[in-house]
Amino acid sequence: MSPGSKKKFKPGMENKHYPAPLASHEDVVNDPSVFWDTLRRFHFVMGTKFMIPVIGGKELDLQVLYVETTNRGGYDKVVAEKKWREVGSVFCFSATTTSASFVLKKHYFSLLYHYEQVHFFKIQGPVSTPAVAFPLGSPSSKTELAIVEYSPEPIRDCPDPSTESSSSFSASGTIEGKFDCGYLVSVQLGSEVLHGVLYHPGQQGLSNSIPQYDGAIVPYTPNRRRRRRRSRRSGDPSYPKPNRSGYNFFFAEKHYKLKSLYPNREREFTKMIGQSWSSLSAEERMVYQNIGLKDKERYKRELKEYKEKLKLRQAMEVELSIKAQDVQD
Repeated sequence: MSPGSKKKFKPGMENKHYPAPLASHEDVVNDPSVFWDTLRRFHFVMGTKFMIPVIGGKELDLQVLYVETTNRGGYDKVVAEKKWREVGSVFCFSATTTSASFVLKKHYFSLLYHYEQVHFFKIQGPVSTPAVAFPLGSPSSKTELAIVEYSPEPIRDCPDPSTESSSSFSASGTIEGKFDCGYLVSVQLGSEVLHGVLYHPGQQGLSNSIPQYDGAIVPYTPNRRRRRRRSRRSGDPSYPKPNRSGYNFFFAEKHYKLKSLYPNREREFTKMIGQSWSSLSAEERMVYQNIGLKDKERYKRELKEYKEKLKLRQAMEVELSIKAQDVQD
């Protein structure tokens, strides 16, 4: 058992036992596909909920988190030596984010702690939990809207002067997230809950279309997605197919193979393919880059032929138009 751990169980975990390791620690560290496959299967066998956390709009790389933590001796040792900040530095979070250490510790405990016990410490038998665990139902167990978690004192607004003489007005608000220009907040007015953005007073860099409210709460409406530009090819089927880069050819080849091996994990393909591309040698990359160069030459050749045919077609249309005009005259 890992150092400093005690036999303390979550509700519903008392009678559970650890399964046999699904792969060696070396394999899950060195091969991302083995790590993700064994982690999903482990949670399925244990009957625990598994989902990839999203922090700051990006999926948290659990393999990197697992590798960095086990390299430092595992969860209990990182907690005891207070090295979560050191672990978090690997992810290069934004300088404006705070409490990254807390968030990483929480996600590791809920998703990787038992996996670590089996694959890193090779523990068998009844499940165990660390000496200091996150209490269930605590405010920190809710889903983050940002990388930072807040538990502030409720904000009390002063009475509305327009109604002060007849009745009192009160509202309570909570900061739910933070970003560069201010905070994401929710305000409860009686039974109604409003969500909005609280900007810093005199914040520079805001869009000119947003009025300066000097710290007021303004409704938050996400930007609408821009319409994708229609390609020339959709309007003219004879327009040559655009060329693709060497990476595009590599991506298509790997995607086809991964789809047949892992049909239900397409969300992870981009990351897995990117890691495979990064691990290629210069000679291996050159094979795909040469294919991309040949495709670029093909596109230039076909585009030149297309423009020549287009000019010829336009000239013929002008000639026919003149002839038709002469006949009418």
